[in-house]
Amino acid sequence: MLVLGASGLIGRYLTDDLRRRGFATIGLARAFSASQRMSPLDIELPIMALDPSALAGLIRAHEIDVVVNGLGVLQDGPGSSTDAVHRDIVARLLAAFAACGRNVRFVHISIPGAAEEDHTAFATTKREAERLIAASEFPYAILRPGFVIAPTAYGGSAMVRALAALPLDLPAKDAATPFQPVAVADIAVTVAWLATRPIDDETTRAVSWDLMQPQPVTLGDVIGGFRRSFGTVQWPRIALPLTVLKLGVVAGDLSSWLGWRPPIRTTAIAELRRGVRGDPQPWIAATGLTPTPLADAIGGHGASIQDKWFARLFLVKALIITSLVLFWIASGSIALFVSFPATTAILTTRGWPEGFAIPFAAITSMMDISVGVLIAFRRTAVFGLIAGIVVSLGYMAGCALLTPDLWLEPLGALVKTGPAIVLMLVALLTMDNR
Repeated sequence: MLVLGASGLIGRYLTDDLRRRGFATIGLARAFSASQRMSPLDIELPIMALDPSALAGLIRAHEIDVVVNGLGVLQDGPGSSTDAVHRDIVARLLAAFAACGRNVRFVHISIPGAAEEDHTAFATTKREAERLIAASEFPYAILRPGFVIAPTAYGGSAMVRALAALPLDLPAKDAATPFQPVAVADIAVTVAWLATRPIDDETTRAVSWDLMQPQPVTLGDVIGGFRRSFGTVQWPRIALPLTVLKLGVVAGDLSSWLGWRPPIRTTAIAELRRGVRGDPQPWIAATGLTPTPLADAIGGHGASIQDKWFARLFLVKALIITSLVLFWIASGSIALFVSFPATTAILTTRGWPEGFAIPFAAITSMMDISVGVLIAFRRTAVFGLIAGIVVSLGYMAGCALLTPDLWLEPLGALVKTGPAIVLMLVALLTMDNR
């Protein structure tokens, strides 16, 4: 078996679960985190750059019988295209199936909902991929999971946990949105069941199933289930004003162009308000599976301490990064453009030659701005945080040696550098996404 997108929420669980069931499973992803590299069968390849010939060679080399496509991207941005990730790769895979010389079953992970309700690039490209698959001659199963509940969390699933763990509430209209869930284990069982069916079995040759519990559930119900797990049901809550939600969407869209993948973006809110609904009866009737109910999918026990810490810190992480970016850029800009004479006076009044104090003040101010810019971009954020910690320690040590009286400055600017270092350390330790 070959799982594409094996570093994602669904793809990672499927890869591990299929291996536990005894399937020889290749996990393919553009990149794995260090903790995900647990098997030599996890292969890092630039999936989106592979042409049909390369994909066909991969299928032949590993004698693949089932391909599971778990690739997906929420919104267009730098380095990510919904059209490329959802539609183009499917077209190349279908061409690869024709060229590989093997009978391959294609299991495609899509989204629930009717085509006429598709209003985002995310949804329309997912649906275009479905049409390509349905028009092909190969055995296929299009699986449309509801809101996926898994042991791990990423993106929207992490957002739901954060809302449950904090004293926050969605607007009543959004909380009432239909939101039928599915346990990720049910998706894995379905894929394993399909893999055991004969390739020429007409009953499973071309199927499209909604995977979700049949009972009607709202987004508020899902959040409420996690609140029971976190022990926060009785907490007083603040309803998020629509203005705050809109500002969050704008901030999320802007940060996505800096390489971040926040859960609150235009597409996420649009899909949330569309809701998650479908008809799981054909899936249940064909497989004989009983969908895991919401309470059991979340777990019949209280959340562990690591679950609660993650949920509480998930939204706070964005505030930490934003505050550090503003802190470094603002402090450097004020020193360089607003109060430069006062900046240089700190040095010249302590005996520094003006010819040395002026360039030194300019360089350190630009260095502060550079640290903020580095933290702002996801690709360079880790380097920026490390640089910020080193620079801050350098300031503290340098002042202790050259201008020790600044430690006694009434507003305690240097004393406050210590907590800033701790905040950068917290940001550094929470940079992992998967």
